[in-house]
Parts: sequence; C-alpha cells; structure tokens
Amino acid sequence: MQPGKILVNETQLGSRLNRAIDSDRRGEFALLLALLSTDARDMAQFHIKDNALTLEAELRAKFDLPIEETLISDLTLEPSPVDNSEQFHLGGARAFQLMQALKPEAIVTRGEESLDMQQVLANCDLNVRQKYRYQTQGETYRPEVMHFVDQLSQQRQMSETLA
Repeated sequence: MQPGKILVNETQLGSRLNRAIDSDRRGEFALLLALLSTDARDMAQFHIKDNALTLEAELRAKFDLPIEETLISDLTLEPSPVDNSEQFHLGGARAFQLMQALKPEAIVTRGEESLDMQQVLANCDLNVRQKYRYQTQGETYRPEVMHFVDQLSQQRQMSETLA
C-alpha cells in the first residue's frame, strides 16, 4: 500500500467527515479525527497565505511606487554608502537634488553603541537600560528607593486625605 498525502488539517478531508457523520459511521469518523495533527498551529484557520510576504511588492507595483529608500546605512555591512556631497560642490543644489532623487543618500550614524546593541536595548526594560548605561560609565546602579520614614509619612498623609 502506497502512503498518500499526510493529513494535517480538516480542509484536506473535504466532505468526508460530514459524510461519516451523516451515514453514522463512527469508526471512520474517529479514524479521520485521529489522523489529523494535534498541533493547533496546523489548523486551517491559522494558515497564512504564502503570498502574504509579497503583498508589499504587489502594492508597490500596483501604485507604481519606487523601491523603498534606505534611511539608515549600516557601515559594518556596507563600507561605502552613497555620498552625493561631491555633486553639490560640482553642480550646486539642483545637481544634488537630482542625484538625491536618482540615488538617495542614507543617514549614517555610529552612535555610542553598535547597531546591534541599540536594537537590543530598545527591546529591554527601562531598568535594564539604566543598568547598562551605569555599567558603561563605570558606576554601580542604585535605583531610587524612598526611605522607610518617608514612605510612612506619605502613607499617613494619604490616609488623612481619604478619611
């Protein structure tokens, strides 16, 4: 016996499940359900169209938009970014604007941290960012903690205003 396609979700069965229920074939119905994948990610409602990644390309073609401009150039990946400054010196502002329209110049930043570290810090909590900044400056991080007596006096004031 040759194995057929592997059953993943109920759309591959078509109407076989419905026919098994209508004709009261419980064994076939149980077998079909047992053959389906138990992983929820394999269910039909969670499948995204394969061409969803090309949606942006389709919209750009439909509305006749140019290719997306690079806003920030990473010098570690591209050692020689586009530089239109020579056109400005040779031909003036109009020549620079023309070159900027033909080959847009990206902003090049190096910053205090590398690009990878900036992306990591952007995804971190505020406390983690503070700790990192203090460690790079050579200081120890001490979060601001209110003194116990100050906390008690503040709680007393709050209870008096509520009463």
